[in-house]
Amino acid sequence: MSVLTIDAGTTGVTALVVGEDGGVLSRGYQEFAQHYPESGWVEHVPEEIWQAALAACQIALDASDQPPSCVGITNQRETAVLWNRKRGSSPRRAIVWQDRRTAGICEELRDLGKEGRVTRITGLRLDPYFTATKLTWIRRHDQRAWSGVESGDVVVGTVDSYIIARLTGGARHVTDASNASRTLLYDIRAGRWSEEMCELFGVPMEALPEVVPSYGAVGETEPEEFLGLRLPIAGIAGDQQAAMFGQNCYSPGTSKCTYGTGSFVLVNTGQEAVDPEHGLLSTVLWQHPDGTLDYALEGAIFVTGAAVQWLRDGLGMLDSAPQSEALARAVEDSGGVVFVPALTGLGAPDWDPYARGAIFGITRGTGRAHLARATLEAIAFEVRDVAEAMERASGTRLPELRVDGGASANDLLCQIQADQLAVSVARPMVQETTALGAAFLAGLGTGVWNSTDELKDTWKLDRRFEPGKRDEAAYRRWRVAVERSKGWTELG
Repeated sequence: MSVLTIDAGTTGVTALVVGEDGGVLSRGYQEFAQHYPESGWVEHVPEEIWQAALAACQIALDASDQPPSCVGITNQRETAVLWNRKRGSSPRRAIVWQDRRTAGICEELRDLGKEGRVTRITGLRLDPYFTATKLTWIRRHDQRAWSGVESGDVVVGTVDSYIIARLTGGARHVTDASNASRTLLYDIRAGRWSEEMCELFGVPMEALPEVVPSYGAVGETEPEEFLGLRLPIAGIAGDQQAAMFGQNCYSPGTSKCTYGTGSFVLVNTGQEAVDPEHGLLSTVLWQHPDGTLDYALEGAIFVTGAAVQWLRDGLGMLDSAPQSEALARAVEDSGGVVFVPALTGLGAPDWDPYARGAIFGITRGTGRAHLARATLEAIAFEVRDVAEAMERASGTRLPELRVDGGASANDLLCQIQADQLAVSVARPMVQETTALGAAFLAGLGTGVWNSTDELKDTWKLDRRFEPGKRDEAAYRRWRVAVERSKGWTELG
């Protein structure tokens, strides 16, 4: 038996066919367009996400001789999508998690003294990152689209909900608890949508999806809509929670970092939703079929891999992202250059939507290699900031960090990361652990695997990076630079 998994990411959709041994039998990938209508705004066309999903799945299926027995879904989180309940068409573009347009709404609610209550119920904070503020913005500024929500013709959700609606021909409007917990509308301790939060953000509860377990069959694909296939949809998780599952981080205290468009550090806290402190978030990891919830502390960093993409696409410094390693190795250090990649504001632990990217320490001797090196160092520094916040919040030191995502293939980055954390960094053989985690959830939900103990045997180490000397002076310069990047767009 094999499992088909759809990983609907921020810049494209990956599809994998995964075998019973946890190995990747085939893969497909299709990018979709990014839209930037104004500074700080990021949008996606939902139909383009769906077409990319179909194309990626077709590529993966054509390359595999094992027909899948079920489907798993994982997705970019927090992105707000609206679509017609029956037809699947969308009245407007989706507002992406990176979008910063709702900073004013967050300030408004903060001034009303709402943040403490929001954090207590949702485990999150008032920031443009999360879904509910985006829905509030649509309600205020796009009445044409929102009128459909008010009439009941249009529903709202995150990308997983939208993909499942399209897979099932509109038969199912569902999400899992991991995605629900990223919306600012979900009570993470009660395990249900919060009437109080829905009222605060002006979102009708009847427009929201049903919250279902993260594994176990929740619907079937409609053959006319999905490549002629009728398969159970049996695994759903937000991308970072899926990566935790793919990294076998099932026990309290285990942790991972995914280097994608941004980077996300999570540590499993078991069945305890820890009160978030030090700029961290408390979030649902996954919901078991019996309703039990497992939780994590999370540090969400908005721009890491996207900074390397900016070197490639924005500055034309690279032909491909992997070239960043060879270029950075051409120099021993960054030459005092510090790059703060706050291209869409700062996430954990600083949380400043008004910060913007900055490069400090440039001299006549600065070259491309120094900037490439400073970019890799910045990624490692950002993760160190979050890891240290986690240690302060939990009172315990991370024993190791498991890494995955595209940038984890960069050996230099992994070594700098181990040096900065002063703990070993473990990279698995399969680095597409987000998609792998969704496959594991779906397979666990349909009997491909009977327990997480079986899944632990599928994890294979590619390389372990042991910590060397830590450059504390460079880190101190980093913290000074971060402070100087804050509040930039408030200057007028």
